[in-house]
Amino acid sequence: MTGLRERKKQQTRQLISDVATGLFLERGFDAVTIAEIAEVADVSVNTVYNYFPAKEDLFFDREDEVIDRYSRFVRERTPGQSATRAVLERLRAEVHDRSPVLGLADGYDRFLTVVRESTALMARLSLLHYRITESLAATLREESGAAPDDPRPDLVAQQLIGVHNVVVGGAGRGSLTGLPPDEIAAQMLVRLDEYEALLSDTVLNYATRPAR
Repeated sequence: MTGLRERKKQQTRQLISDVATGLFLERGFDAVTIAEIAEVADVSVNTVYNYFPAKEDLFFDREDEVIDRYSRFVRERTPGQSATRAVLERLRAEVHDRSPVLGLADGYDRFLTVVRESTALMARLSLLHYRITESLAATLREESGAAPDDPRPDLVAQQLIGVHNVVVGGAGRGSLTGLPPDEIAAQMLVRLDEYEALLSDTVLNYATRPAR
């Protein structure tokens, strides 16, 4: 059970994050200062930095969860299911559920605009994609028992994250042109089928969990 002190810390962190997100979406990332965020949240500047060491951390406030997401899909795959098919299945499920993580939410166009207008956020996004791929490759290596010099975990991870990036990128472009989330989701499902058909059997069946 979470103690009172820990709950208060979580509430404070969420408040700061919510305030910062609102200001960023309203005025843009570069135009907002940490001091302004602290003032609106009614906390000290030091308190903001205690929870978010860098300004970019306020924008990508769920980074650790995002980085581990595909690795978690692999770890949770069912007996007889490959790592690749587990990732694609969960990705399809998130599209069906209109997950905001994939940009399937009203207002995602504003989020993208803020990112594109900031060099710092674009750099952080590139780093985030790299860390996601590295995390997934490490998980694939562990789950498959691959040798340290085996290139397959890295190659499979890059292909899977490549599929993710192309699909989500298409969703972003749809959002920026004013398409509703339901229409974007329908397009994403078609694209997923097309991209899966391009993957080799080696990739599709990689790291299959032994059947019980």
